[in-house]
Amino acid sequence: MMRAAIVAGMAFGLLATGAFASGDPEAGKLKAAVCSACHGADGNSVAPIWPKLAGQGAPYQMRQIMAIRSEHGRANPEAATMIPMIANLSDQDLADISAFFATQVSTVEAADPDLAETGRRLYQAGDAARNIPSCTSCHGPGGRGNLLAAFPALGGQFAAYSEKQLRAYRDGSRTTDPAGMMRAIASRLTDADIEAVSEYLSGLHQAGS
Repeated sequence: MMRAAIVAGMAFGLLATGAFASGDPEAGKLKAAVCSACHGADGNSVAPIWPKLAGQGAPYQMRQIMAIRSEHGRANPEAATMIPMIANLSDQDLADISAFFATQVSTVEAADPDLAETGRRLYQAGDAARNIPSCTSCHGPGGRGNLLAAFPALGGQFAAYSEKQLRAYRDGSRTTDPAGMMRAIASRLTDADIEAVSEYLSGLHQAGS
């Protein structure tokens, strides 16, 4: 069942990548100034409440922005603050901004080594006994994601932010996952699982993966 959900999610992502305008990173560099206060000039936020966008695939960014703009699946206070910021931006503006951030390099956090080791095992191997697949299936061994399927890059993301999103998938308050695949996986994760995987991801460098 989980394999079918992953395949369905990839199919959804492939459709999504062709649904948005192609972005120009050079044009996006100037337009991204409106995002810098929260996400940083190069997409590396300094506050864990806001996600790092540097190195994040443009198709995934666009899908999330559209979800926030339509208030579908990202109805939380932090996401809501983006609505007035993007209200006057065209789809092309958003595509350009996404393309710019996609070309930037994510910074890496200092992860707790013991907790990160527990997270590494779950990320790389999953837990067959609990029907938890390896995270590398969709997000890659280095956490770079899958551009064509619009699966997000996770390497270097703040642990606190990743924890919050996994809990949101688990309680069903975030619904932007294709075919409900992340909600299904997160429903099997304990608080300790979520903390460990998030810690591992925060120190996972995307380069070379």
